[in-house]
Amino acid sequence: MKTLSDVNRMGYGAMQLSGPHIFGPPADRDEAVRVLRRAVEWGVDHIDTSDYYGPYVTNEIVREALAPYDDLVLVTKVGARRDEKGDWLPWFEPEAIRQAVHDNLERLGTDRLGAVNLRIMDGHEGPIAPQWEVLAELRSEGLIGELGLSTVTAEHLAEVRDIAPVACVQNLYNIAQRDDEALIAQLADEGIAYVPYFPLGGFTPFDLTELDAVAQKYDATGRQVALAWLLQHAPNILLIPGTSSVAHLEENLAAADLTLDADDVARLDALHPPAAG
Repeated sequence: MKTLSDVNRMGYGAMQLSGPHIFGPPADRDEAVRVLRRAVEWGVDHIDTSDYYGPYVTNEIVREALAPYDDLVLVTKVGARRDEKGDWLPWFEPEAIRQAVHDNLERLGTDRLGAVNLRIMDGHEGPIAPQWEVLAELRSEGLIGELGLSTVTAEHLAEVRDIAPVACVQNLYNIAQRDDEALIAQLADEGIAYVPYFPLGGFTPFDLTELDAVAQKYDATGRQVALAWLLQHAPNILLIPGTSSVAHLEENLAAADLTLDADDVARLDALHPPAAG
């Protein structure tokens, strides 16, 4: 079966297919279905989702639009839940991790997930090995293809890697927020994919002024330049930009065909250099 090492580098993140603040149903469910189907038509074979988007709404839309999944790699994440107000709460006990995987399988309508990311909530202290051991067990049962980590450090990676291989790390990173520079390089050396969430800034989009200036040269948009920069920045980066609009989806996916010249890459590198050390 296809793995994350086989997928096209431009994937799709389904978070925005739920309602405002990633809670409740979307304003236009039919458009959400069209977005997913159009993504696959454009060659997307890596879909990032989770049961806690909505909650449940996004996975149900993914199932409606794309099941059976054929050659798609479905990636979900576990470690959190939503309450009735939409607040994000930890759901991190080992048995909660097991239940979350089974819940994702059921709502997506599949008997195997391409990958599952263990999401570490802000403020978590203590080991994550017990949770990783549960995921490793589910992987050995054939319910999961690969395992990943989300919102983690190199120390988390070192803690779990002897239990089961780490296939990907999903952390906050983009052209304006580059704290993970050293981690990306380490993962590239080790053949581990790095999947930046909020590649365009997420809930606090970054200033596109400089990117728009570069984009004019390529008949592109600043957002496309930001995505192209990520793809050229490191060979192990996989992208999952999200949107609830077909037009915006197509704009994002077209960035995979944009190649920035060396001078422009250097100009963009200098905009927000990572902190020394």
